[in-house]
Amino acid sequence: MKQLLIARWFLAVIIGFDNTIAYTQTHTEDALTLKTIMADPDWIGPSPKQTYWSHDDQHIVFSKKAIGHSHDKHYRLNIASGETTLLTDSDALWHASHTAKANDANTLGLFSFQNDIYLSDFESGKIIALTKDEAKQSNPQFIDDNTVSYLRGRQIFVHHLDTRLSEQIADFKETADPNKKGEDNYLQQNQPRLLEYIAITEKEKAFQKQRQQDNRLSRNKTWYLGTKKTIRTFSLSPDANWLLLGTTAKNLKGQPDNMPEFVTANGYVNNREVRALVGTPKPIAESFTLYDLKNHKHYPIDITNLPGIKKDPLKTLKEKAEKNGNYSYQEKDKPRAVYTSNFTRAPSVIWADDSQQFALRLYSYDNKDRWIVSLDVENKKLTTLHRLTNNAWVNDWTFNQFGWLPDNETLFYLSEQDGYSHLYLKKGNRRAKQMTKGQFEVSNLTLTKDSHYIYFKANIEHPGVYEIYRIALENSNVEAITQLAGMNDYLLSPDEDQLIVRHSTTTQPPELYLQATTLNSPAKKLTFSTSDAFQQYDWQAPQIIGIPSSHTDQPIYSRYYPARSDQNLGGNKKRPAVIFVHGAGYLQNAHQGWSGYFREYMFHNMLTEQGYVVLDMDYRASKGYGRDWRTAIYRQMGTPELEDLIDGTQWLTENADVDPNRIGIYGGSYGGFMTFMALFNAPDVFAAGAALRPVTDWAHYNHSYTSNILNTPDIDPEAYERSSPIEFAEGLSKPLLICHGMIDDNVFFKDSVRLVQRLIELEKTSLFETAIYPVEPHGFKQASSWLDEYTRIHQLFEEHLN
Repeated sequence: MKQLLIARWFLAVIIGFDNTIAYTQTHTEDALTLKTIMADPDWIGPSPKQTYWSHDDQHIVFSKKAIGHSHDKHYRLNIASGETTLLTDSDALWHASHTAKANDANTLGLFSFQNDIYLSDFESGKIIALTKDEAKQSNPQFIDDNTVSYLRGRQIFVHHLDTRLSEQIADFKETADPNKKGEDNYLQQNQPRLLEYIAITEKEKAFQKQRQQDNRLSRNKTWYLGTKKTIRTFSLSPDANWLLLGTTAKNLKGQPDNMPEFVTANGYVNNREVRALVGTPKPIAESFTLYDLKNHKHYPIDITNLPGIKKDPLKTLKEKAEKNGNYSYQEKDKPRAVYTSNFTRAPSVIWADDSQQFALRLYSYDNKDRWIVSLDVENKKLTTLHRLTNNAWVNDWTFNQFGWLPDNETLFYLSEQDGYSHLYLKKGNRRAKQMTKGQFEVSNLTLTKDSHYIYFKANIEHPGVYEIYRIALENSNVEAITQLAGMNDYLLSPDEDQLIVRHSTTTQPPELYLQATTLNSPAKKLTFSTSDAFQQYDWQAPQIIGIPSSHTDQPIYSRYYPARSDQNLGGNKKRPAVIFVHGAGYLQNAHQGWSGYFREYMFHNMLTEQGYVVLDMDYRASKGYGRDWRTAIYRQMGTPELEDLIDGTQWLTENADVDPNRIGIYGGSYGGFMTFMALFNAPDVFAAGAALRPVTDWAHYNHSYTSNILNTPDIDPEAYERSSPIEFAEGLSKPLLICHGMIDDNVFFKDSVRLVQRLIELEKTSLFETAIYPVEPHGFKQASSWLDEYTRIHQLFEEHLN
């Protein structure tokens, strides 16, 4: 057995005289152990993140987690010399300046830091504070080289750089208008009619008020939205003359649940209010208004004529639910609720540079449609540029990027309309042009300044290999910029001649590389972050394989770890196997980069050293394989995925000398859910399983995720009942370990509590054990908890697979 020299380690970071980073380790010889694997990951060496270019292209700044602490440290790397300098806390403002938005001449930049607005002079390096107070300022942008705008909450300010004067131009308040007069009662109506003095006095008051308003020097206008609305969308045009405002009714979140915290500083139980359950929030119907801030006018935007908005794709289910008494179909024949999603990181509103129009991405509340619309501020006409519709659900989690070309007429956007995320262009009333085609996913778009190219990330060569490409917009020619294999993310330099690439492989955590944008240029490694202790071990690279599916034409891509010893070899010369099930559902883990499941990766290395075979599958629902792979689980969570896992067990027995009676399964979150479904519905296939932080009943999960896939319980109870493990608990006949953190505000601890009660009532006493973790949220924080949990998992497999 290969040995890992890291069982007892000491790691120190030394900042040398040249301020470069150095690591030293001391260790004693020992085998790879769970205590090492589950220790604070600082011993691996923190990877670089949050990378920015300097505006002169001469250096980059990046962050790394501070050893032994939860905060980050920041570094500057000189591109030419490779010298890395640790930035002190006093350099924090300078570090933040690298996030600045540049003006057209690329001489000045704007950024916010600690709730104030700053101006960075790129030529002199000088940083000037434009605000300095206790208010919270944000969203700075250039109007021109002398004028900038920024927000203070819902107040809009314009700052003149030459005079250093800030003026407020608008304020939006979610309150009633104090100046608005209510309806006059009978006496108030009759006073001016009967008494001339009252009539003359009131008329003069109104005249003087209007006169004062007309002669105000301030441009500010306060808009009162009333007490029943809350702001959801707030987007200012580049010239600060227009604002797109989206509002919804208040108090739509539904009844919050409660979560007790038992381990507290004061010794008393603390009861936390947490999210509501799926189906309990009220539909979000967003209304939009365009505000002319210069002329103090506003224009409601009609979205009730969006294509398909009046056709309800859930009509049949709703009518059935109404017939069964579960639902009151009050919205029949009405336009569906539409809103801007907060689930995606891509902005919902993109203004053209000339401020003459904006593009707005909208979703139907039932998750079946996505629209990208535009509105011309002069004619106030709403135009639908693109509609994406899906009988299952549209992807509001990713592949939602869009923007304008510099001509202010052509929109580029990503869409899954042909089954995969691809790039499209649409100019005016012309038909959209698909720019990329094939069975791969396009993401992370960057438009060059001259609009000749769009850079992007894609898995063109293999579903698990993500390289950086660019496409020429003139002729759709696609060129590969990186050829590093593995997983790659990028940041284009300001002069657009270089990329900083964050590259990783299955055995190596992310590092930074410098890549020229000229074709076939070699990449240069810039950072060396992993410790000697980590590097000294011969980590096993999982094989990325495609397992034939008995239910689809596509293979099931998986990480396969062959056994590396004959330990635990059975009398029939067959081996035990463990199947790991990744979380989230919509996540890709069978890629060729460093996995977010790095502890599990090391655990799998330990298992293979002990003679186990390990398989980690991207079952249907996973990311990276197109729309239909993602939506295969619609209204039947747990069914296609289990079919794929069973195909995996079949492959193991036929190709990896695995004993079909010695296959275990484990996973967390969605993986915990699938462990339940496997043990409850396929007990003859799996010998034992561990479900970590698991979903047991989808009716108790959140709305934004669950309603995409299963609709809502009142409309589609059958989908919830066929998808929730608690409905199938009677099928448990093999050993089960349930592990859950008690302050999990994602998948609530009560999920496991309810299932345990069900198992008790079913008299499954000898078949399950439960481990609770009082101080742990959904993602564990304490090394002791990780160690305890995985010790129990290992013991489960050692006892029941051997």
